[in-house]
Amino acid sequence: MNNPFQSAALQETPTPQTFNEQDYLAVNPDVAEAVRLGKIRSGWSHFKKFGHIEGRRQKVAEDEVATPENFDEARYLALNPDVREAIALGQFGSGRAHFDAFGRAQGRRQQRSSDIPAMRARKLAAVRPLLLDPDTPLSDSGKFIFADEGSPGADADEEEMPISENGYDDETVEWIEALADGLILDVGAGYRPVYYSNVVNFEMMDYATTDVVGAAHRLPFKDGTFDGVISIAVLEHVKDPFRCAAEIARVLKPGGWLKCCVPFLQPLHGYPHHYFNMTHEGLRTLFEGRLTIERQEVTKSTHPVWAIAWQLRSWAQGLPPRARKQFLRTRVEDLIAYPGPLLEKPWARELPREKLFELAAATILYARKPAADSAAEPIAKSAP
Repeated sequence: MNNPFQSAALQETPTPQTFNEQDYLAVNPDVAEAVRLGKIRSGWSHFKKFGHIEGRRQKVAEDEVATPENFDEARYLALNPDVREAIALGQFGSGRAHFDAFGRAQGRRQQRSSDIPAMRARKLAAVRPLLLDPDTPLSDSGKFIFADEGSPGADADEEEMPISENGYDDETVEWIEALADGLILDVGAGYRPVYYSNVVNFEMMDYATTDVVGAAHRLPFKDGTFDGVISIAVLEHVKDPFRCAAEIARVLKPGGWLKCCVPFLQPLHGYPHHYFNMTHEGLRTLFEGRLTIERQEVTKSTHPVWAIAWQLRSWAQGLPPRARKQFLRTRVEDLIAYPGPLLEKPWARELPREKLFELAAATILYARKPAADSAAEPIAKSAP
């Protein structure tokens, strides 16, 4: 397989010297929101006080300072439309002529070279014979598109697309590197901050790091195709997780490994829908009979403290100021007592409807079977 192992970072850990405000805020929406609300002066202020300790990242710059050594005509003109216009008017013979005369002194920039298009082309050339339909054409962006007509994200405007973005943990990176000569399928990859030549990023949204666009309940690959499959925080968002699990098992090679994570005590979240959280027993049931379950565990990144923090933070954010202040002063000792009296507290009574559904201990559905000759009146409001 002519697909040498490579990786390309789309995000980086900033330093005081490389920090870029726009690129930092692009990767840290919580910081951008805090800046918008006036809670912190700037992304730089956050980085100096918290970000460097928290290991926050920033987007790798898409441009660079043009120099005599790295100058590239196409990339220079792509970032300097005024130079393109000047050439069209006959004022300069080329972008290089402009750079030598003015651009160098002006500190002009050019698009940064990216290895990803060439990496993707080699990767998908290796994947093509493994498709159920090897004659599937590449899209204009050099990807395989299998999205159902009308499926979420199929025709979404790039600027309006929600961002599902997470990096791999150290264990997963080790597994990826150990299979440098193989192929791994990442089902529901989202946007990955590092792009790997041996990981096929399968996603219903066409992110910059997506390789194949499609739906997880119908994977477009032949049986026994992949050496490994990654599925992280995906199966809670599908209507039929059993069908998706069967597809994942189908495309794994004999002896291939699976790493699958599904939330248990996480609130309502995600795009476009959130259907099923799972106990560890429920997750196991998805794959029993198809795969040999070797171990299940709770790691630092899935520790109960994250569930508690998420619940309490989201609860506080949904309250009006006075009730929020009271809520944040409530002791853990009070919260773990019998909760009946707490229902009369302002921070319980004033929780908005959408937060009730997001954080509910349970939801109740009311339904009626339609009469044979007329539609029945609904007896309860639907969820938001």
